Amino acid sequence: MKLPVVWNVTRDPRMRRVLLWSALVAATGALAGCQNVKPWQRGTLGDITMRPDRDPLGMTFTEHVWFSREAATGGKGVGGGGCGCN
Repeated sequence: MKLPVVWNVTRDPRMRRVLLWSALVAATGALAGCQNVKPWQRGTLGDITMRPDRDPLGMTFTEHVWFSREAATGGKGVGGGGCGCN
């Protein structure tokens, strides 16, 4: 028993184009993370400017804003409720 063909993908040029672009995006995404780091480049990647927590005051402010918006208890030493006024 043969199932009825609802939409023939190979004959529709729009669908063929969508499939081609989808395959291209998937292949690009799969190959984007494949990079080897040379030993002499590791010093640059280990620099203090590459760390997200390099600014303690900025991190404290970001955590205060985050916990104030989330209305979480504690807030890592910051008092107050969800309004962000303390």
